[in-house]
Amino acid sequence: MPDPNGFLRYDRRLPARRPVPVRISDWREVYPPAGEDLVREQATRCMDCGIPFCHDGCPLGNRIPDWNDLVRTGNWDAAVESLHATNNFPEFTGRLCPAPCEAACVLGIAGGQPVTIKQVEVEIADAAAARGFTPSPVPAPSGRSVAVVGSGPAGLAAAQQLARAGHAVTVYERDDAIGGLLRYGIPDFKLEKRHIDARLAQLAAEGVRFRTGVNVGVDVTAEQLRAEHDAVLLACGALQGRDTPETPGRPLRGVHQAMAHLVAANRAVATAASDGPGVAATGAGRPARAVLPDGTPIDAAGKHVVIIGGGDTAADCLGVAHRQGAAACTSSTCTRDRRTSATRRGTRGRPGRGSCAATRRTRRAASGSSPSRCRSSWTTAPARCGRYGSPR
Repeated sequence: MPDPNGFLRYDRRLPARRPVPVRISDWREVYPPAGEDLVREQATRCMDCGIPFCHDGCPLGNRIPDWNDLVRTGNWDAAVESLHATNNFPEFTGRLCPAPCEAACVLGIAGGQPVTIKQVEVEIADAAAARGFTPSPVPAPSGRSVAVVGSGPAGLAAAQQLARAGHAVTVYERDDAIGGLLRYGIPDFKLEKRHIDARLAQLAAEGVRFRTGVNVGVDVTAEQLRAEHDAVLLACGALQGRDTPETPGRPLRGVHQAMAHLVAANRAVATAASDGPGVAATGAGRPARAVLPDGTPIDAAGKHVVIIGGGDTAADCLGVAHRQGAAACTSSTCTRDRRTSATRRGTRGRPGRGSCAATRRTRRAASGSSPSRCRSSWTTAPARCGRYGSPR
């Protein structure tokens, strides 16, 4: 039975963040693990509502009140089982999900502070990882095979469920490593890649096969996949950004789409990690400069960087630019709502005129953009942006 007075006895608290000068000098995750006492205290704040709106707020329908109470009582094994009943990879969602469950928490709706659901979730997942992910017993083979195209979280979750149903599953990935955007789209300071590798080891033990460097539609046709497998599941990502070729200054050198910058940076960090695990993790030696596939440098070291946008992707670019050694960063957002994702996440600065540039030179070339369409522009050097109002 949940503690009916827990939310009255405890305020919302999160673990202390790593110091700014330390965390921007390496690529390790920004937020350290929380102690067990803090996690159990925060789980105690869950009221086990008669109608828990957090269930509806969570796209996966996680049994949030159930595992909150199990954590409160210290029953970690049962909490791990309850969390995995609805979520294949809680260590991913606990780090990357924007937590709509917390927005739906009754404590937040009532004007108070919601339960730290996301923090509790990631701590349960990390507790499971510390024990080691045990592969599920392999069922009797169904005699059917399935091709999964794409190895992002959707593709991997589908592959795991299909394998546990007895099907022979092969995951096709066009990159050189499994993980999709988790691997090369999300910076290490938000998701260290060891979490992906641990899950891949579990999936492989459950019989899932992986084929990297296969661009379906180019290296292998859909007809070939249909001929080799009984079913084909498309779990492709969406890498095509929204370009604005008509924007003045867009063709100038130094203007890039966000994903081009993030993927190149992640590849550089991955290369450094393969050369020596301590390099990327501890900052002992700067990773090689990020470059595009054609060899064009796309590194922020020593540059004045302008980031157009204020959402999670913009925040990722900001964190990468800081770690690459940018001279200064400017975050600019065009929106009707002044409280953009970046401002909610702690960007500090002053309102100004919108910009459509990624370098100072390009910014001058694009100075004709209409201020009326850029109602919120926040400028700072260096920009500050991070979860709960903290610098990246």
